[in-house]
Amino acid sequence: MGEEKDRASGDSPREANGAILPTVNPEAEKAQPAAPSLHPAFYVATWIGLSSSVILFNKWILSTLEFKYPVILTTYHLVFSTIITQILARYSTFLDGRKTVKMTGRVYLRAIVPIGFFYSLSLICGNLTYLYLSVAFIQMLKATTPVAVLLSSWVLGVSQPNLKVFLNVSAIVVGVVIASIGEIKFVWIGVIYQIAGIACEALRLTMVQRLLSSAEFKMDPLVSVYYFAPVCAAMNFLVALAWEVPKVTMAEVYHVGLFTFFLNGVCAFMLNVAVVLLIGKTSSLVLTLCGVLKDVLLVVASMIIWGTQVTGLQFFGYSIALCGMVYYKLGYEAIKGYAGEAGRQWADFGNRQPVLRRVAIIALVLLTVFVLFNGLAPAGVDPKDYLHEAKSKIGM
Repeated sequence: MGEEKDRASGDSPREANGAILPTVNPEAEKAQPAAPSLHPAFYVATWIGLSSSVILFNKWILSTLEFKYPVILTTYHLVFSTIITQILARYSTFLDGRKTVKMTGRVYLRAIVPIGFFYSLSLICGNLTYLYLSVAFIQMLKATTPVAVLLSSWVLGVSQPNLKVFLNVSAIVVGVVIASIGEIKFVWIGVIYQIAGIACEALRLTMVQRLLSSAEFKMDPLVSVYYFAPVCAAMNFLVALAWEVPKVTMAEVYHVGLFTFFLNGVCAFMLNVAVVLLIGKTSSLVLTLCGVLKDVLLVVASMIIWGTQVTGLQFFGYSIALCGMVYYKLGYEAIKGYAGEAGRQWADFGNRQPVLRRVAIIALVLLTVFVLFNGLAPAGVDPKDYLHEAKSKIGM
């Protein structure tokens, strides 16, 4: 009887003059305009541009403008980042991710402070290196960072030693050793500072990996700056106070320019924002591949801006190191798949934009010729001499 009632009531027609509720919202059925989004290439170009700019900017201040106080410069960057992150945390939503991090005073002292200590040392040693070595050679030495991270993860027990993995990364070491042998201006103190900086950075990354293994401590790069910048700024300030502050003069500060320092701080902080956007809009894999491209561009930029001479042996060794680094991070199968997809995308680009494809090929050929001629040029020969001679011959 109950089932018959339900069927009878369900089959009965509705009254024509009764109020009928709409089953759908007519406004919702209207086509909503898609939110404007930027192409991932924009985030890639932004990160590469800012990352390269910070390195070149620091080298320019420390070397070209002769402000030989890298610890003070690093401390300034960290104080600047501390102030900006504190402002963003209070008046914006950029740092809302910190609300999911279960940070306590005990965790801060036992985890954040030790990580900040190694972070501070890596920054100090990294900037000290710019006083002795060229940007090109520094980037070649930095290629050993994955090897240092792997070894530190074994030492701290984050991962188990693996002979196959060690043999994979040994190609990176061999390539960097070859590049070092080919370096013309090899300065031991600069190399020691760079190796120390890489070791401290590897320990920092491994400790961060161990901290973030728990879901309650997941944080994006900008949130990590919020937590790490204050303690690093304090540590760097103590080092600068004992080491560089007694020697620096306001005349040297004004020689660089307060506005230049401000732009340098903005550039360094925006790099952290660019990392967050790049990982959020693409992936950490894209960040890895972009890092390889950035290193190559920095080597070329060093050759163009400061006239750094890079030998053919260095190019050979650095190429081995880069190939080893890509193979270690991706693996053979992934590289094969990405290579096939890249080939298809390149062919499709050629069909859609044949002119731009030709321009890209010509630019790549010219860049390769420039790099090879500069690298294979005999020692003591300045390419600028040929440029001046050519100008004089045509009456310029």
